[in-house]
Amino acid sequence: MDVFYNKQGIGDVLIIPIKDGDRDTFKQDAYGDVVKITNSKDGSLLGYNIFNASKYFNIESQGKMRLTEEMLAPIKDLFTKNQLDDVLDFDLSPKFVVGYVKEKSGHENADKLSVCQVDVGDETLQIVCGAPNIDQGQKVVVAKVGAVMPGGMKIKDAELRGVPSSGMICSAKELNLPDAPQEKGILVLDEDAVIGQPFEV
Repeated sequence: MDVFYNKQGIGDVLIIPIKDGDRDTFKQDAYGDVVKITNSKDGSLLGYNIFNASKYFNIESQGKMRLTEEMLAPIKDLFTKNQLDDVLDFDLSPKFVVGYVKEKSGHENADKLSVCQVDVGDETLQIVCGAPNIDQGQKVVVAKVGAVMPGGMKIKDAELRGVPSSGMICSAKELNLPDAPQEKGILVLDEDAVIGQPFEV
């Protein structure tokens, strides 16, 4: 799960996004320096903003960063001190990981799509991939369900031409890596990449 902090751009605010929402239906409730943002129509949680964040956290980086257990502990303390009883049950597992393509087969309804079984360390995911260079035996970067791509797209469970797909096998361009090739094709990692390890985006 990613959080955002940009002191120069928006001030000393830690942004914890939970779910996309329409700005016209935002409802904000303040609990000290914590602002809880919900959907005014259905009450669903959209996220939190923590003001004066540098008082509570030692934040050394700017922009997007991964929420860690070390950061979550003071957030929980801050919620408790401000009588905000929300349960912070966040999935902190990495969303971009090294995967291994165990199997590749053709898609029954689309010639240019492949159905891949990808080992990501703790589970095997079925991912439909349209890259022309995808092949069995490769180590690749997998964006798991819940990942937010550098371009802002959130990865969700999907069905592509009738076949379920959980996650995305990424190209260098999609990962916004420097000097990414413009032609279509997934990023193939070196053999020494460790299956299941986080890939920093």
